[in-house]
Amino acid sequence: MATLIYLAVVIVLLVFATVKFKLHPFLSLIIASLVIGFITGQESSQLIITITEGFGSTLKSIGFIIAFGTIIGVYLEKSGGAKTMAETVLKIIGEKKSALAMNLTGYIVSIPVFCDSGFIILSSLNKALSKRTGIPLAVLAVALGTGLYATHVFVPPTPGPLAAAATLNADIGLVIIYGLIVGLVSALSGLLWAKYSCRNVKTSSEDFHVEEKEDSLPNKVNSFAPILLPIILIALKSIADYPTQPLGDGFIKSFISFCGNPVIALFIGVGLSFSLKKEKKNESHFDWVNEGLKSAGTIILITGAGGAFGNVLRATDLGDTIGNSLSTWNVGILLPFLIAALLKTAQGSSTVAIITTAAIISPLLSALGLESETAKALTVLAIGAGSMTVSHINDSYFWVVSQFSGMDTSSALKTHTVATFVQGIAGIIIIAVLLMFFK
Repeated sequence: MATLIYLAVVIVLLVFATVKFKLHPFLSLIIASLVIGFITGQESSQLIITITEGFGSTLKSIGFIIAFGTIIGVYLEKSGGAKTMAETVLKIIGEKKSALAMNLTGYIVSIPVFCDSGFIILSSLNKALSKRTGIPLAVLAVALGTGLYATHVFVPPTPGPLAAAATLNADIGLVIIYGLIVGLVSALSGLLWAKYSCRNVKTSSEDFHVEEKEDSLPNKVNSFAPILLPIILIALKSIADYPTQPLGDGFIKSFISFCGNPVIALFIGVGLSFSLKKEKKNESHFDWVNEGLKSAGTIILITGAGGAFGNVLRATDLGDTIGNSLSTWNVGILLPFLIAALLKTAQGSSTVAIITTAAIISPLLSALGLESETAKALTVLAIGAGSMTVSHINDSYFWVVSQFSGMDTSSALKTHTVATFVQGIAGIIIIAVLLMFFK
């Protein structure tokens, strides 16, 4: 029980250091690793080994993937590929259903592009649609925002779920497959809330200058290929590796297993993304790749620190302690959701909430009955659902959505914040149902 109390104290200190003193999450997680190690009596030299091994083993599996994913995101963002994707979805669904179109656009775009960037990129299109269709801008803003948020927390190669998958040793292909399902339900639940709650919300951007449509956007194939092909390859690898060997055990399986390895699949995506850049742009490929790597660096370090924290926790008796405490309870998949929701609401960052929760839950999988491959994948998603519950004033994304759509703080809390709560609840419900049938 003492270990449980120590963990609670360390989590409080972690949140306090991040929120009150604005200490970088990377440093906060390393300090938390040292503190929990010392107060649980781990020998100092062994503690250092535990921290470095946890850091290294985590990055060994996902460092390349995070780097390649952020590079693809930069190319889609800077080339206008994300706008091409939005225009394509809009043409398929139609302007009369613009809210649905923007919701699904966000759902697709946020797989490689951070939700903050995605909203900023697509906000001008949102305003143009509001002006053309008469649909309130607040409806379109929350529809887009919730679509972006869904895949941001559920679908790799977004760093949060990717890091959680690595920490829990979950199959990334399964996380993607189930994440796309859960993410779609979550996105559509946000859309329903947008239509219900935002119809009479006034925004200060109704008459905002609308940018004209760009003439030199990339074509549809070049825009969708860098993210769709890697996802398909990774999903095919999970199918090929299934015990029944649906693709046999010959050359085809070997080829799919190689190309579907997340590192190779995302590397192929990077190569495809090069076609998005126009030669007339002032910046070179080196500049765009370098920008992606700069973004990846911070994420990789935070992810590694989360892995170190998790490894230190695994070296304690935390798993047995909580296992005994929960033996008469049936919390199961709810515990990772609740921990992530608590951390998200307290400190604001979904990525930090995901990484920290995954580190805490990792030694508890057996005690919670979540050891199967499917259960581990769904645990990653339960953490993701918690990490979106809720987005409010301590979350940078809250301010991106409110400021770029002209909503005041009160309106944003009633619409965007409540929408993220609805999304999180919808997400954990569908996750629980999937676990019931596919565990």
